[in-house]
Amino acid sequence: MNEYVRRDLLVDALWLSDHLTEDSVRVIEMAQDDEQFLQGHIPGAVLSPTWQIKGSKNTRLVAPPPEAKNWFESVGIGDDTLVVAYDRFSSRDAARLWWVLNYYGHSNVKILDGGWNSWTSLQLPVESGLKVVDNDVTFTINSINDSIISNVEKLKEAIGDENSLIWDVRSDDEFMGINSRGNARVGHVPGAVHLEWTHLVNEDSTFKSPQELSMLLASVGITHEKRIHIY
Repeated sequence: MNEYVRRDLLVDALWLSDHLTEDSVRVIEMAQDDEQFLQGHIPGAVLSPTWQIKGSKNTRLVAPPPEAKNWFESVGIGDDTLVVAYDRFSSRDAARLWWVLNYYGHSNVKILDGGWNSWTSLQLPVESGLKVVDNDVTFTINSINDSIISNVEKLKEAIGDENSLIWDVRSDDEFMGINSRGNARVGHVPGAVHLEWTHLVNEDSTFKSPQELSMLLASVGITHEKRIHIY
């Protein structure tokens, strides 16, 4: 993990085990299935259904500020909280929480590399049921980081721009227009390159090595010099 450019964004299960009882640490499980969480989870972890970071109406990429603030505080995330996010789906939803927190100016958040699988593979302690959340915290939204979000207008400008690259991380069938997944139209944004996000992780749900990631990204033209738009 020391070879990553931003190794501070990831923690492993042993690190989390050593810091689990610290007052400033809040572990959040981004869950697709409440029942799995109730049956077993990392001790002290708080359940957060994935839809909450999209907002109650589920019409936005990210919940609007008042709703986001209320949600963060309800799960015990305050201004001084170190958030460790994990999930059971190769860090897909944990990464989304990382992004939303950074969007709202809270950069003190890390992802448990390998998620639930990495914790249980080491036979570390687990607990069941729901945790009573100490939510006597305040989450302050001082600024919104618009630089980490794209939109239709930005995508239009990126098409054909030699300094930009549009990256489609969906499945092969979605990219090729075979599977709509409920969208009104099929296919992909003109000029987009395709590399499904699942190729970035190993079978054990940990992220691939820096060398492997660099080769994968370079194979579709993703470089540090480009401004990347992801969808």
